[in-house]
Amino acid sequence: MSEITITDLVVPERLDSPDAAGFHAMVAIGNRQAEEDAGIDDLAETAEEMLPSWRDQTDRSQRGFIAHRDGDIVGAAYLSTANDAEATSAEMGIMVESACWGVGVEQALLERVERVARDLGRTSVQSWTLHPATSNERMLTPATGWGSVAATALSDLLTANDYVLEQVERNSILPLDGPLTLAEEKLRAATAFAGDDYRVVSWTLPTPEHLRAGYADVISRMATDVPSGDLDIDAEVWDADRVVRHDKNIADGGQLLSVAAVEHVSTGRLVAFNELVIGSDRTGVTHQFGTLVVKEHRGKRLGTIVKCANLLRWREIAPDSPRISTFNAEENRPMLDINEAIGFVPASFAGGWQKKLA
Repeated sequence: MSEITITDLVVPERLDSPDAAGFHAMVAIGNRQAEEDAGIDDLAETAEEMLPSWRDQTDRSQRGFIAHRDGDIVGAAYLSTANDAEATSAEMGIMVESACWGVGVEQALLERVERVARDLGRTSVQSWTLHPATSNERMLTPATGWGSVAATALSDLLTANDYVLEQVERNSILPLDGPLTLAEEKLRAATAFAGDDYRVVSWTLPTPEHLRAGYADVISRMATDVPSGDLDIDAEVWDADRVVRHDKNIADGGQLLSVAAVEHVSTGRLVAFNELVIGSDRTGVTHQFGTLVVKEHRGKRLGTIVKCANLLRWREIAPDSPRISTFNAEENRPMLDINEAIGFVPASFAGGWQKKLA
């Protein structure tokens, strides 16, 4: 059997640098695996989009690993950790060329990632797998009891290494090739229901200075206010300076991001938000990043307001994008209800896995 070697990923200064081959390979292998596992090609990322966050590790540390066999790059892995001193978890991903599964590449990468996580003092490791919208003879049910996913080679690897499927997320898409009548109707009704206590505030990155602190606050609530099953989610500190770094990384990656938020008029606080983003190819798929209504302001249809307001705004910003893709936990029925009412339909699924490290 050919020897498998694992080396640390070199994060290049530029994508045309001589040392950028490993980074390009990691992105390409990850995209091929995502398409094979999910059965769709909507979830690809570009090296241009990814490099800025790998170069700026102020808030999160990203470590990469490259698997070699017979002189060829055949797999990659990453480990992402929050830099906050109180953080205890790590997120990782394993990517292997389909022809090389089963010869030890995936196991070698997994063992390397877990060893580094332990060395960093992490007590749990999490990973996300992609799955098709179709079923097969082996369906996996998460600990939450909500949803199920079809087994894949990657999910088999995690199961064999004592990872637990904690949560299932639904990937939904909304075609943008027709009128947005449903979104217009839902926005009018939700705005009337919420009343004068709330108003919509929208912007395209970079975030205006007077909104940065409020935007930081609602982003930070994603760690505490979004359903996550028993996944160990570390709270992360967000402030105005981190928003500036976030915005710069998005722009440096050639991406365009629109935010629709709801402001609580009497307090001036942002209490809900929705993000839509597209890459440098403005004819590509639009992705929804964060969507949240803070717990103390739920029940006012603010989720419908931010989703629909941003969707209608997006038609002017990226008129040639064919569809929007979003992920939501299967147990997050209120948000799925909003999606379905607007016209989103299931396209694939994701599984959230966790292993407690001894």
